[in-house]
Amino acid sequence: MILTRYERMIARRYLRPGKGEGFIFLVAAFSLGAVAISVMSLIVVMSVMNGFRAELFDKIIGLNGHAVIQSYSGRLPDWQSVLVQAKRTPGVTSAVPLIEQPLMASSQGRVEGVLVRGMRVPDILDNPTLHGKVLAGSLAELKPGSDSVALGARLAEQLGVGVGAEISLIAPEGRATPFGTVPRIVSYRVAAIFEVGVYDYDKAFVIMPIENAQDLLMMGDDVQMVEIQTTDPDRVQQILAPLARAVAGEAMVTDWRQMNASLFQALQVERVRMFSILSLLMIVCAFNIFSSVIMLVRAKTRDIAVLRTMGASRRSLLRIFMTVGVTIGVLGTIVGMILAAILLYFRQGIVEGVQRMTGQNLWDPSIRFITELPSKTSPFETAAIIAIAIGASFLFTLYPAWRAANTDPVQVLRYE
Repeated sequence: MILTRYERMIARRYLRPGKGEGFIFLVAAFSLGAVAISVMSLIVVMSVMNGFRAELFDKIIGLNGHAVIQSYSGRLPDWQSVLVQAKRTPGVTSAVPLIEQPLMASSQGRVEGVLVRGMRVPDILDNPTLHGKVLAGSLAELKPGSDSVALGARLAEQLGVGVGAEISLIAPEGRATPFGTVPRIVSYRVAAIFEVGVYDYDKAFVIMPIENAQDLLMMGDDVQMVEIQTTDPDRVQQILAPLARAVAGEAMVTDWRQMNASLFQALQVERVRMFSILSLLMIVCAFNIFSSVIMLVRAKTRDIAVLRTMGASRRSLLRIFMTVGVTIGVLGTIVGMILAAILLYFRQGIVEGVQRMTGQNLWDPSIRFITELPSKTSPFETAAIIAIAIGASFLFTLYPAWRAANTDPVQVLRYE
């Protein structure tokens, strides 16, 4: 919408309050503020929800892979050949043998349920989810036959242990006696404590070399599964289809969608629902702009009539009042984006500050899975929010501008 010089001058004049127009200016200011708050809320909420999904995806996939190959019997005796087949499959970037078994851990009279994970030492050291997440000790001390393990930070707190302390792992499958099977109890030294940022993992995981896990569970040289990473997690089913056919009858392939279907589906539904609900705020804000422009047109009826008698066209008046309404929407959108950027940058500090003031734990990781408030702003969604805000401002300014353009100067100036 290209404006002439005098149209820009009049539009700027109408955006500033004139004599006796303070109330109209106040309504316009409220409209601008409402747009800003709506844009800010929508950007912040969608960024946090995107961050929550991305953080969960990275942590869950980082420890569980894009897919796993599991035997129907619970053991993969021929896992080396499965490993070779997996690595030869186009689109597979890595294949890692694993043992993962729920057991009990005890220390100093405390007992907790744990998830023991056995991995090859190079795979432990190269795992991106564990990299840089060690709070104490070193993962390099995890060596086959060293009887050393790494614990999640929350599990270490619950057991009351630190680096160098001993814990006992209780395996139900032990030696047979005349009185039944006696569980195996094996002691291990805590070599490292890590925190990946997902509460359920940090409170349960015990990581050890795969050779130690095989000895603990008396599995010989068998493993329980092979973890697969692919080039594209969204196409994991298509990528692994040839591998699934190759191991059919011996093992099954389960991808990350099947393992976490309910969680990610719930997040997706919630994300769409929140975007839809908060988008309705834009309509409410657009009604505010509609009201403020209508009031401005009523207040400027005489001015409009004078402009018409001086030669201003209807199209020119339409552009002037459209510019006024859209400018309010654009300025509100810009302010909302700035506020959203500030809130997202200081989000964790704000949460901690509110927690200190209220004494309430607003971000309990035992409920929300992740230890810190995440954020990931999507350029596409931000562009959609901007388009909705400015588009709604444009549409709801059309009628008031049309009314202004169709003002009859004869009727207005008849008794002047």
